[in-house]
Amino acid sequence: MFAYTKAFSGFSVNDLKKAKHFYEEILGLKVTEESDMNILQLHIHEGHAIVIYEKPNHTPATFTILNFPVSDVTSAVGKLKELGVRFESYDLPDFKTDDDHVFRQGGPLIAWFKDPAGNILSVIQIED
Repeated sequence: MFAYTKAFSGFSVNDLKKAKHFYEEILGLKVTEESDMNILQLHIHEGHAIVIYEKPNHTPATFTILNFPVSDVTSAVGKLKELGVRFESYDLPDFKTDDDHVFRQGGPLIAWFKDPAGNILSVIQIED
């Protein structure tokens, strides 16, 4: 039934203006605004648009909503930090990030950060 549909994902934020600035100016994504519907669309390379909508009673996602594949996670973290992005630190018995805020305990290297609405995003090292 949905095998050939152009499905898309979406998530909420509490302030579209802040979200637009973050995704467009900090992360460098193409963002279009659908002002008549009060939504943003993130245009991901070779993918479908992701919808961002403003929700007055927004609650940040407690899981990763977007993963950005990179060839060098340490370099990506450094560049984003230069742009003012703050990365999450985790210090749990079986789940720790290092001093660079990168998880290196198995699986792909990954680092998490939040958008202005508190939603969790990541940069994840994936071999081409």
